Amino acid sequence: MSSDTIAPLRHFVMEMTRWVGQTSHEPTLLKEGKRLLSQLIAQDGWLPEAFSRAKPDTYAQYLLHCDPLERFSVVSFVWGPGHCTPVHDHTVWGLVGVLRGAERCEEYDWQTSGESSAGAAGHPVDRHCEHLLQKGDIDIVSPTVGDWHRVSNALSDGVSVSIHVYGGNIGGVRRHKVDESGRVVEFVSGYTSTITPNLWDRAAEVNVPRPAC
Repeated sequence: MSSDTIAPLRHFVMEMTRWVGQTSHEPTLLKEGKRLLSQLIAQDGWLPEAFSRAKPDTYAQYLLHCDPLERFSVVSFVWGPGHCTPVHDHTVWGLVGVLRGAERCEEYDWQTSGESSAGAAGHPVDRHCEHLLQKGDIDIVSPTVGDWHRVSNALSDGVSVSIHVYGGNIGGVRRHKVDESGRVVEFVSGYTSTITPNLWDRAAEVNVPRPAC
């Protein structure tokens, strides 16, 4: 049995890299990405401890991998009790899969001011629709299917962890959120950590102890 515990994440990254190299068709990438993410979050133990630590004051957003051409990124979100995002968008497609615990998602629609047109001023409007994501569940976000939401930890006494896949380097994408005064403002999220997991050291895979004859 190999001790290469991070192999499931490496497999996911390799397969997603193949898909983004073959097509930019969003429905295909969402379909195949969801299939691959479902396989990834069905397993536990592959996420390094350093990328599953909750912060005391707010949720953590750890970069696990970014495609060299920034065609997709993989991020672990770690939520302590009471942690919640502001209402925000993504501007790219995304997949959210719960690895541990549970998350609550509140959905919003974008309402334009005056005539509806691309780029028109407006604001997000509560759809009075929320759903609970349990371990193994996957949510989809995109400007084409619904892009505004607020996410929170559904556990009052525990940590939740979700694995997110985005159609870009999400930590560097210019996005929008509703600030404390209720204004829609631009932001770039960045990442909690300056390091990423080492996916490519295969020594543990190669140096598997062999049974004695």
